[in-house]
Amino acid sequence: MDDRADPPTYRRESASTDQRIDDLLDRMTVAEKAGQVTGTWAGRLREAHDLDDVKAAVDDHHLGFAAPFGWGGALATTPEEAAAAVEELQTYAREETRLGIPLLFSVDAVHGHAYISGATVFPNALGAAATWDPEGVEAGAAATAREVRATGAHQNYGPTVDVGRDPRWGRVFETFGESPHLVGALAAAKVRGYQREGLDDPDGVVATAKHFPAYGEPERGEDASPVDVSEYKLRNTFVPPFERALEAGVESVMPSYNSINGEPSHGSEAHLNRLLREELGFEGHVVSDWNGIRHLHEDHRTAVDHADGVQQAREAGVDVASVGGVPHARRLVELVDSGDLDEATLDRAVRRVLRLKFEFGLFDEAPEDAVDEADAVETLGAPAHRERALETARDSMTLLKNDGILPLTGDEDVFVGGPNADDRVHQLGGWSAARDDGLPGKTIREAIEAATGGDVTHAPGTTLNEPVDVDEAVDAASEADVAVLALGEGWYIHEFGPEVLAGSETGRWPTRRDLRLSAAQRDLVQRVHATGTPVVGVLVTGRPLIVDWMADHVPALLMAYFPGTEGGVAVAETLFGENDPSGRLPISVPRDEGDLPQHHDALAHPTPIGEDEHPDSYDPLFPFGHGLSYTTFETRDLETRVEPAETDGTDASAERTVRVAVEVANVGDRAGTETVQVYARQRYASRVRPVRSLVGFDRVSLGPGESETVEIPVPARRLGYYKPRDGHVVEPGTYLVEVAEESTALEL
Repeated sequence: MDDRADPPTYRRESASTDQRIDDLLDRMTVAEKAGQVTGTWAGRLREAHDLDDVKAAVDDHHLGFAAPFGWGGALATTPEEAAAAVEELQTYAREETRLGIPLLFSVDAVHGHAYISGATVFPNALGAAATWDPEGVEAGAAATAREVRATGAHQNYGPTVDVGRDPRWGRVFETFGESPHLVGALAAAKVRGYQREGLDDPDGVVATAKHFPAYGEPERGEDASPVDVSEYKLRNTFVPPFERALEAGVESVMPSYNSINGEPSHGSEAHLNRLLREELGFEGHVVSDWNGIRHLHEDHRTAVDHADGVQQAREAGVDVASVGGVPHARRLVELVDSGDLDEATLDRAVRRVLRLKFEFGLFDEAPEDAVDEADAVETLGAPAHRERALETARDSMTLLKNDGILPLTGDEDVFVGGPNADDRVHQLGGWSAARDDGLPGKTIREAIEAATGGDVTHAPGTTLNEPVDVDEAVDAASEADVAVLALGEGWYIHEFGPEVLAGSETGRWPTRRDLRLSAAQRDLVQRVHATGTPVVGVLVTGRPLIVDWMADHVPALLMAYFPGTEGGVAVAETLFGENDPSGRLPISVPRDEGDLPQHHDALAHPTPIGEDEHPDSYDPLFPFGHGLSYTTFETRDLETRVEPAETDGTDASAERTVRVAVEVANVGDRAGTETVQVYARQRYASRVRPVRSLVGFDRVSLGPGESETVEIPVPARRLGYYKPRDGHVVEPGTYLVEVAEESTALEL
């Protein structure tokens, strides 16, 4: 269209956003409105779409969102292809449609723009959480946003704000762990990093807090299975991190696939309107998870057919059907035309989408603002971004056990084995490219070869599930000074699949039934251990695996998580002492599946036949917050003080800040970084409270012999809790504050 001679109000950059929205909305037909809140894809999802199919959907059904790249089945997989797809589709939407409304492009870039070749891939969220470093997580998200925006996309379906309460779950690696406070702090940091200075920042993207309101403790650990929780648990465990994301200004929220207390999130007016909008004050747009609306009639069966599911979702508060495609847009038109869906409901969603596009500046972009393929190629995997990914991977390295064998000297002859020793795809983990078509970075084997002056031999000994030349691996290990076995899990998403990409048949390890290493990997460890060569276990994994035999028998265990493109270097630097392991567990490592669910902040409870008759409620193999260093830290002189509220209010105690100060000393002979963890519990409360909860943390780096007093502010509100029927309360009384072995009482 060409209306440059006398542009309508919505085309005038000088008009206010509200004026432009009003003008454009008045011009739109019901079909154009329905399309504007519906997305489609290029690639293979339920069916294959090419760019011409997308253009036809935009032309005939006015679709407003598109995903031609940035997900597993996408059409475009290189930066050049992505930039070209955006330019072709955006030009068509602007110039060949009646109103010229631009498209908004969305991607899944949860730990880097990882579905595009050459991109920087950060550790997945559980590894990032092990850094306990909000500033580093924010910087990593900013780098990802820059790479996403360079390819032309505007919205990223992250961060994951779920609290991971079941380690069996196949998506726990996408979470920041089991602590609501840690999850909230890092999720808010990621929102700030993605969105940067706001929607008008040319290097920022829309962040999407997912999966609201509770997804991280599914029945049986099965992905998308029901989460049945009390209001007390929902509001004190799962919702608080979303509140932190909202406080950080997140622009979009995505509902969870599952049902909660029998109500599917995608069809829940109670959760999406009353809780999210009316109570929590969210003003952005709610975007469906992929196929989340179809699940209402296909799986949850709370809708009788697709049209009924569309109506349920729209009336519940879903604004955008992410990949609803032409069928969804058609259903919307039919529902409005028949009177089954109030057009005002559709208009509210359209207003939110148009506001986003206007504030993004999509209507005002000049030809010189077009996506540049050369810039995309240069930006993805930029040296500064990869250095940030390396820093995150270094800081995530969590030393679970060390009998003195680490750090290695650099002169040893090293055997490197295990299924994850020489596999970049496994280092990346899910939500990234599932094939190594020139992935950047070094594998663990390659990085060890570059780090040692001794001889390096290699044999995998096993795939994830099957023995491969075990005798060769054992013989080689027997001749080495040390054996580094990179074990664990490989690439998967959701319920450990899909098998065509994950390489394991559905139902074979890894599965939610078994948190131990596969039989083939356990056999490899035990046979190499039997040679007498010291074994260093490196766990490349998405879940906290039960490695009780290794904890008892091998001299060192390093948790590497899914460490990303720079993970091989980070592992090698840690093994050889160039990097001090400063990671701390963001999730408990259990001893046995029978102990689950198990987390550090369990509620207090009676022991009817005596405390001595009850095995410990919390006795994991490695506890939440655990992690060793190559140096030794001492913590002393814990003090607290209550800082008065800066303003008057009805809940004065909630506005106060508790200042927790403690001296940390490095009494070893190496530099290192300690994470100061502040836990608190209420001595007596009107509801049963956790035995302890994480309420604050900070990192401090010290040279040998150095000490520093670390002060951590804890808002008094964080010591309170949500009390059904009363709302959030901070009750007067005694609170016990703990840091390491130090503890003190605080009166509020």
